[in-house]
Amino acid sequence: MKLISWNVGGFRACLKKGFADFFKQENADIVCLQEAKVTESELDFFPDSYAYYLNPAEKKGYSGTLVYTKEKPITVTYGINKEEFDHEGRVITLEYPEYYLVNVYTPNSKKELLRLDYRMEWEDAFLDYVNQLKEKKECIICGDLNVAHQEIDIKNPKQNLRNAGFTIEEREKFTRLLENGFTDTFRHFHPEEVKYTWWSYLFKARERNAGWRIDYFLVTDTLLTKVTEAKIYTDVLGSDHCPIGLVLK
Repeated sequence: MKLISWNVGGFRACLKKGFADFFKQENADIVCLQEAKVTESELDFFPDSYAYYLNPAEKKGYSGTLVYTKEKPITVTYGINKEEFDHEGRVITLEYPEYYLVNVYTPNSKKELLRLDYRMEWEDAFLDYVNQLKEKKECIICGDLNVAHQEIDIKNPKQNLRNAGFTIEEREKFTRLLENGFTDTFRHFHPEEVKYTWWSYLFKARERNAGWRIDYFLVTDTLLTKVTEAKIYTDVLGSDHCPIGLVLK
């Protein structure tokens, strides 16, 4: 079973840059997208054999999550059941017989950390939400979590210590998520490998590979035994992020 996650940075723009070819080539069972920036009326990608589920932000052209899946889920939930966090289309949860799949686009703390307090409140609410899920069955979390966890996950750690996505506060929240029974699958299989999933559009960052690893597949520890591969598609273009993948037996 193959799963793909990708922050497409605007789905319609990504479609014009080869998304459909990648989608067809990978033939994944489930594809989770973040920062889709589309409404239901704007969506025009309907591949055969897939159902889709869209959670758009109330603000047009902003945020939003989208899932394509071959197997129809038992239930679909939008948001994390917290009104103050559910206006930006950041979470879709699909329930399958053996696990929950949570597609998430974590809020960015913004320049000068203007949204860090909001981000901290979000982190606590999101952790409560996924903890409730994993009490019922196994859980997979995927998406743009907007944090580089360790120094190995970012090209220039010292220069970014107080920048959004690498603050001590954000990294500690990610550590706490892992301590609540989740595993970072890529780091589990590749403990020393340096690979990134996001590069700024500025200063030719991607050409220089001055990137950050901020996109993840996390699984509950007991589900880890079924994971056979965790992949980063570094060479796939179409967004300032690249796709990531997970294979389950």
